[in-house]
Amino acid sequence: KLIEEIKVCYVLGEADLGLDTTKPKILDGKNVPNNPTRHAVKSIQSEDGDIIDCIDIYKQPSLDHPSLKNHIIQLAPSYNPNMEEIQTSEQPLRSVTSQVWQKSGSCPKGTIPVVRRRTHNDDELLSNSRKKSPLTVHQRNHSKAILLTEGYNYAGVKADIKVWNPHVESDDEYSTSRISLRSGPWYDFESVEAGWAVNPGVYGDRQTRLFIYWTVDASKKTGCFDLTCPGFVQTSHEIALGAAIYPISVFRGLPYQITLFIFKDPNTNNLWVQYGERTNIGYWPPKLFKTLTYGAECAEWGGDVYSSKLEQVPHTETQMGNGNFPDYIDGNSGYMKRMRILDISLNLKFPEWVGTYADEYWCYQSQYVSDYVVDPEFYFGGPGRNDMCP
Repeated sequence: KLIEEIKVCYVLGEADLGLDTTKPKILDGKNVPNNPTRHAVKSIQSEDGDIIDCIDIYKQPSLDHPSLKNHIIQLAPSYNPNMEEIQTSEQPLRSVTSQVWQKSGSCPKGTIPVVRRRTHNDDELLSNSRKKSPLTVHQRNHSKAILLTEGYNYAGVKADIKVWNPHVESDDEYSTSRISLRSGPWYDFESVEAGWAVNPGVYGDRQTRLFIYWTVDASKKTGCFDLTCPGFVQTSHEIALGAAIYPISVFRGLPYQITLFIFKDPNTNNLWVQYGERTNIGYWPPKLFKTLTYGAECAEWGGDVYSSKLEQVPHTETQMGNGNFPDYIDGNSGYMKRMRILDISLNLKFPEWVGTYADEYWCYQSQYVSDYVVDPEFYFGGPGRNDMCP
């Protein structure tokens, strides 16, 4: 019964309904916004090749969404959800990451940093944002290794996510480590997620980048990464969605990680994304959703690999995590720690129960550790093709 319940939550991912996602996604009849660089008050050349445009916050492309006409921007959450956490122990020292472009400059207050797209083909960008797969209960072209919880009403999800740079074999494949909130039936769910990704189809390279994603109809017609379509309202002038992350963890080196938190503001119902327990990047307004506004039915932590070469021989060599199977002894794999949900009473805590799942056990695995640790931990990852997954 537990497995059946878990399947309701995870089996279909962001583009798993199999409708034709090769066409550009639209949002309520609105296509990708016009080039936002026309509103740039400053541009920053990053050492990694990115160009960051500092856009007037009130002229950001997200406000082109028809549901956000005359939208009044909420510049900060009405409360700090981190204050609600029941402390069980002293938090260990954590090595956090930054973004490469920040070494070259900063955006002034009143603006938001927007990564200038490396492709000017909007149709190509949107078609790459999620790949096509057939209408089936089993999730074709996606392989997940996740920890999840359901059964309650969730107002938030949070975790420390270790940052790696996994190998991605082909340009039309990707690997992510992310947290997610989801609500609704498998054929028409709403979801939001945040994490890091190596996604050459969207970003044009194989750097590890901060990303967010959202959809209101299981990615049939809506949904995109970052600010590539209207909807997500950014407020931070410090963090650029889609920008490269550094430093990256290496074996026997410092375990660099990002802390991400998606939470609902109880006074406005905006769904905020917080970075590093300090910076509120921005939010999804409630007008974008029907059910997720009232709380999520499921929270997820873990990794996801997209490839057309899954469940076949030869299997893709695209890695999850850092390419190693779960390693809870040395931490030499993908992991998430300090996992939390924000319940409907605004208590930030570890969930009442969790379950693990891996689509392809011999390719990518998941491992939940709760014994002999102060706080439960989740390890995941794998190399893709190997002797057990030819």
